[in-house]
Amino acid sequence: MTAQVPITAGIETGGGAWRFPADRPLPLDSGATLCPLEIAYKTYGTLNATRSNAILVCHALTGDQHLASAHPITGKPGWWDLYVGPGRPLDPERHFIICTNVVGGCMGTTGPASLDPATGEAYGLKFPVITIGDMVRAQAMLIEALGIPTLFAVVGGSMGGMQALQWAADYPEKLFSVVCIGAAARHSAQNIAFHEVGRQAIMADPNWCGGAYLKGGVRPEKGLAVARMAAHITYLSEAALQRKFGRELQRDGLSWGFDADFQVESYLRHQGASFVDRFDANSYLYITRALDYFDLAAQHGGVLAEAFVKARNVKFCVLSFSSDWLYPTIESRDIVRALNGAGCRASFAEIQTDKGHDAFFLEEPLLQQTLSGFMAAQAQARGLA
Repeated sequence: MTAQVPITAGIETGGGAWRFPADRPLPLDSGATLCPLEIAYKTYGTLNATRSNAILVCHALTGDQHLASAHPITGKPGWWDLYVGPGRPLDPERHFIICTNVVGGCMGTTGPASLDPATGEAYGLKFPVITIGDMVRAQAMLIEALGIPTLFAVVGGSMGGMQALQWAADYPEKLFSVVCIGAAARHSAQNIAFHEVGRQAIMADPNWCGGAYLKGGVRPEKGLAVARMAAHITYLSEAALQRKFGRELQRDGLSWGFDADFQVESYLRHQGASFVDRFDANSYLYITRALDYFDLAAQHGGVLAEAFVKARNVKFCVLSFSSDWLYPTIESRDIVRALNGAGCRASFAEIQTDKGHDAFFLEEPLLQQTLSGFMAAQAQARGLA
């Protein structure tokens, strides 16, 4: 194994960042290479003596490595702390849990806001276009650097679920199990359309400056906020919006203008305004494009089952939400059919909820029970129980 150079921390101390030397560039699907490569990550728990209890959790579009610990910018709890902790489905008292910030991200992993070694300035739009496959390839480099031969599980929801599927297609020999929650094997035309609205909002902001806004000391906050508002609508269901807001007003009577009269308007504006404090606009462009390019079947001659033919020894759990219209249940059923067609062992459950796609992040007892049951069964099969 080629030596890597850790910047901070080690396996036992909660993560940090890992910088790969110049002789370890990241090859990208576009044909470009990324060097130097830095991966920011967090860990929870302790790697056991046999190095067999490691779980990689892959984050969604706007997530990061702060899975179950306070976010350093917002101070908010980790984005999945409902499911990661003592007595929870992913338990640091039994598992060694790893979460990385994806390539192209903005929380420490190399992305468009990172310095380009050729210029000494932020990459901006000079950063190469990345894919879900590139994200997984970088994660695999980190897992190897940490000395973990096989992951007990790769778990992810939404874009994280897509990464989990890509892991199964590209590195089945390094996996024991996979959990894919609220995801799809490819991005639909509707998904691409919503992302394009968001990207155009960012690029229409005069402070975007052709992607070089950091050089000018400005940020396209208004455009990024609108992008977040549009995307956030897709994370909720009509029933959830109606239950939470209905047509309730912010104040007595109408303003007869264009202030936020309705509570739902105020909610979306708050979502947009708070998002710009923690996310980079160019990262949003790059990561949404990576999602749009994702089509696992196309990578295997147009036959999704072919992606999983080498993963017959991997155990799969595929979960969907009944009210998720961003990645509806039919998409998960397609994944399960492909897994069955490849001869893989797969369990499937549709969680009945009116919370929409965001149910993945919320307290959902059936999701907790199903995930706990699957992880316990696999732990027993792995000899970890």
